[in-house]
Amino acid sequence: MPNKKIVPSSLGLLLLGIIIIAANLRAPLTSVGPLVGLIRGDVHISNTLAGLITTVPLLTFALLSPLVPKLGRRYGVELLILFALIFLTVGIVIRSLSGAANLYIGTAILGFAIAVCNVLMPSLIKRDFPNKIGAMTGVFAISMSLSGAIASGISVPLAANAGLKWQGALGIWGILSFVSILCWLPQLRKHTKQTASTSQQMADNDVKVWRSPLAWQVTLFMGMQSMIFYVLIAWLPEILKQQGIDSGQSGWYLSIMQLALLPFTFIVPVIAGQMSNQRSLVFITTILLLTGTLGLLYGSSNIILLWIIILGIGGGCAFSLSMMFFGLRTKNAHQAAELSGMAQSIGYLLAAIGPALIGYLHDTTNSWNVPLFILLGASVLLFIVGLGAARNRFVGSQASYDETNSSTREFLGRNTDRNEESELGNSCNKPNLN
Repeated sequence: MPNKKIVPSSLGLLLLGIIIIAANLRAPLTSVGPLVGLIRGDVHISNTLAGLITTVPLLTFALLSPLVPKLGRRYGVELLILFALIFLTVGIVIRSLSGAANLYIGTAILGFAIAVCNVLMPSLIKRDFPNKIGAMTGVFAISMSLSGAIASGISVPLAANAGLKWQGALGIWGILSFVSILCWLPQLRKHTKQTASTSQQMADNDVKVWRSPLAWQVTLFMGMQSMIFYVLIAWLPEILKQQGIDSGQSGWYLSIMQLALLPFTFIVPVIAGQMSNQRSLVFITTILLLTGTLGLLYGSSNIILLWIIILGIGGGCAFSLSMMFFGLRTKNAHQAAELSGMAQSIGYLLAAIGPALIGYLHDTTNSWNVPLFILLGASVLLFIVGLGAARNRFVGSQASYDETNSSTREFLGRNTDRNEESELGNSCNKPNLN
């Protein structure tokens, strides 16, 4: 994906497109959690199957994400994003129809669509805003999080008070996805495909991210933070209801959790982009997640909102860091797309286990204690892999370093041999003064 100059008018349209698309990447997913009780009662499914409503999109992310960078290079980033937005609208409409089959089919379609945008947007930001990755990642993340928070808060009122039922409360987000199609159409004038113009760029693009330990650390960081977030999105309202909070209020608490992370989804990327490494941010993030989860387990129910806000801040920091790592740990937009595809494939595959596993554990134990202990363990793993992902290095840099050292050693070896031969020759040519 070549870097190119963008005129101010085009820049404004691109910025608008990024903001609107980001708003579509969370709302169709976060609107489900508060409605799980209504959906479960209407469709007659267990907690485990209800958890699959959140798990299905994550599985589609895992399946499609590795292919997205190749599709983007073949058909063009702008065109592929447009097709994804069209499929997103179709998936939302199908999901809002009655019946369990439509529920899961529509969810799968919109999951594939969101996967395309999830992978390509960080790459597009690195390509078109190479000197403003932190700020643009913050704008992207805050738009995504704000729409997700609003969706969680208004789902139950739309379904119950406005009489839209759960189908209408989920289907209304098709309007936003249709608007995003209209906002993205001007970008088709660029319709760029990636080209490699120099040998150095070709060499950089040839980095095998799947063989990079650093790429795997970024991937596992992405997976742990995604699992924690989607478990909370799917089950926090149910966890709160067991503590005596009604469904409408628990939905708003879920919104508050997501609203709490909003300032940090912008601030953290800006700070991270100015740091030589991000290990201190990983440490702070882990402390917040552990504190919030322990608060839900053992803290006073009178200040439960405090634990929810702390969880939200920690989740916002973790999500922002995972998005930033795609740009900070790569040298160009191609590598960013490859790393994004890998991280979101394996990462979301790990995250997909979360909601269904938590639902199963609750069904088995009839308690939320064991599920919350699982979240504590995920937070510890997030810290461990985060320390590696936060190092100031590029994906593939170690291989390049080893190859450079090997070449240097060979070169020095050849020169040493030549010097020794030269010295031997000189000594042979020297006259014997004795």
